[in-house]
Amino acid sequence: MDDRQYLLTLVREGEHQLQDFKYRVSDACKLAKTVSAFANTDGGRLLIGVRDDGHLSGVRSEEEMYMMHQAAYKYCKPEPSIRFDTYHANGRAIVIATIPPSDRRPVCALDEEGRLRAYVRIHDENIVASPVLLALWRQSQKLQGGAFAYDDDIRLLLHVMQGWHTLNQIVRLSKLPRRKVIGALASLIHFGTVRWEYVNQQFLFALQ
Repeated sequence: MDDRQYLLTLVREGEHQLQDFKYRVSDACKLAKTVSAFANTDGGRLLIGVRDDGHLSGVRSEEEMYMMHQAAYKYCKPEPSIRFDTYHANGRAIVIATIPPSDRRPVCALDEEGRLRAYVRIHDENIVASPVLLALWRQSQKLQGGAFAYDDDIRLLLHVMQGWHTLNQIVRLSKLPRRKVIGALASLIHFGTVRWEYVNQQFLFALQ
């Protein structure tokens, strides 16, 4: 299979959880969001020089190559692992940036206002991560192989979580401090007691 055939095989898949198309790299901040989302979820590949309709337009300049590296390294903290491969089709260069899932989550992207935000990849979208996911990632090393105490606050949370609820709803129902609810939900997700979904532009939580 030559480069063109390989690229067309990928393009036919369309954009999905593990793949995104970028026509041009004109804004390193926007590209960094995709890098962050892939690194914080299941990894993925970014086809640069491909239009949303799958047309192979190509990467046109060294400046775009420079922007890609800026997005991956200067605009993401901590620096993600990323591999750049260049393919050629119809006289055009297509770059595939492959981002594996990070073992140092959350990988944050610097936004247009200079703030660091973490993203997750859900279907073909890059979504700002819930505070609960941030806490889950930050707790993961401390909780690994450890035990979790089911205190009165945890029992209360388990009691009020009948069905799917947003974080704000759980805070209101439990009347516990928001920070405590975030930390507790993160621990419960880590130990498989609670699950989460993203539905209608909201993160929802429920008992397993």
